Amino acid sequence: MIALPRPRRTRGGDSKGRDGRGPGTHTRERSRAFGLRTRLLAAFLLVAAVSAGTTSALTYREARNALLMTSQDTAVSTFRDQVQRTGWGLPVEEEGLQEFLRDLARSGKPRPWVVFAEYGSVRASSGENPVSTVITPELRRAATADRYGSFQRVVKDGVPYLTIGIPTLFRTGPDSVLPTGLVLYAVMRMTDEQINVDALLVAARNGALPGLAVALVPALLAARSVLRPVRELRRAARSMGSGRLDTRIPVRGRDELADLADTFNESTGQLERSVGELREAEARARRFASDVSHELRTPLAGMLAVTEVLDQDADRLDADTAQAVRLVSAETGKLAVLVEDLMEISRFDARAAELNSDEIDVAEAIRKTLQTRRWADDDRIRTELPTGVRARLDPRRFDVVVANLVGNALRHGGAPVTVLLRTEAGPSGTLVLVVEVADRGPGIPAAALPHIFDRFYKADAARTRSPGSGLGLAITLENVNLHGGTIHAANLSGGGAVFTVEIPLRAEEAGR
Repeated sequence: MIALPRPRRTRGGDSKGRDGRGPGTHTRERSRAFGLRTRLLAAFLLVAAVSAGTTSALTYREARNALLMTSQDTAVSTFRDQVQRTGWGLPVEEEGLQEFLRDLARSGKPRPWVVFAEYGSVRASSGENPVSTVITPELRRAATADRYGSFQRVVKDGVPYLTIGIPTLFRTGPDSVLPTGLVLYAVMRMTDEQINVDALLVAARNGALPGLAVALVPALLAARSVLRPVRELRRAARSMGSGRLDTRIPVRGRDELADLADTFNESTGQLERSVGELREAEARARRFASDVSHELRTPLAGMLAVTEVLDQDADRLDADTAQAVRLVSAETGKLAVLVEDLMEISRFDARAAELNSDEIDVAEAIRKTLQTRRWADDDRIRTELPTGVRARLDPRRFDVVVANLVGNALRHGGAPVTVLLRTEAGPSGTLVLVVEVADRGPGIPAAALPHIFDRFYKADAARTRSPGSGLGLAITLENVNLHGGTIHAANLSGGGAVFTVEIPLRAEEAGR
């Protein structure tokens, strides 16, 4: 037994998975969740979110700054005025300083302050602690360096404060002043301002979220207006793919989508006309081939009868006449085969070919095919035909398939030609009948593999006068397809070509 490797599929293969769907189906299902509608909605909502967020952020910032600046300016100007209106004598006495600071703190705006005083080593305040932990070294340096003082917002332990430092001055002349060395500091809690700022933030956030919800409505409307022509285009494309070339898309408006619909309609119109012309040309060609084949059958029958008589008397003729008679007889036989093949192809083209299926013993059918062609005792042919393999086939068409493959291997391949029969599980789990015909010849050129089943195609240009019609493998392909099967051609690793036929066993019908 010769073990043949599984061939590389070159034609007629099934690209569907076990679930019967193409390999791109799952990818399309996964990508549909991120389709054009989703992307349009996402883009629209993203723009709305960015706009609402930007507007809310800017509004919040301006409102926050205005709120804080109002309290800050009021406190700074009030404290500065209070300090400047107070006259100071030198040196500053610690006695009575605390009471003065309390009076100053009670006049604080927009709310009471805690006032601290620093004069050399003297520290006093209007509160319980003479020294503030909120006043920073940066503020002390700025307050002593600038006669108008300075202020700073700080946060300590999560509580916001406004700190103000103003140096006290005494006049030495109409236009001149000198610092006394006493620096007053006001510390004001900004808790109320922080509450108002937090309320602004919540309001901005709560205003943005409903805005996004409201933006979803125009987003859906916009997506619908954009996707409706796209869906119509998809339906039209599917309709055309199913053969309805008169499909058109309604044109609405004057925008780019309307231009697309108009262009699609023009293209489909041109395609419909072109396909119609091609179909008419194909129909004329089929009618021509069929009519010619039918017209040639009658004269060919007479010519074959005459050539048979001449062949019988060729031995009694002179050498030149006998050679001419045999040449005429051979060419007449080729013409008869060509006419029969053309008639068979014309039936396939006209969709007139039908299956007359019957349950047969496949191994016995192959042996009968070999015996009919007188190949059963040919030393060039080896068979591996296990018994008990039954299938529902058209006996005549299956005979044509086996005969064409074996004859092709004998003519163009090399001995031995091996015919193998087996069954195996197909992609969907059903049993498949497999027939392999292999030879040990030079194999099929790589450039010829994709065209090996084309009509009138010959891999070797030098074989223009080969006995075949050039339609044998094309007829084989049509017969296999009619059975719902596939046929593949490949080259063996050790040399030679192999043709693999796979036909469903249809066990459910065979068991009836």
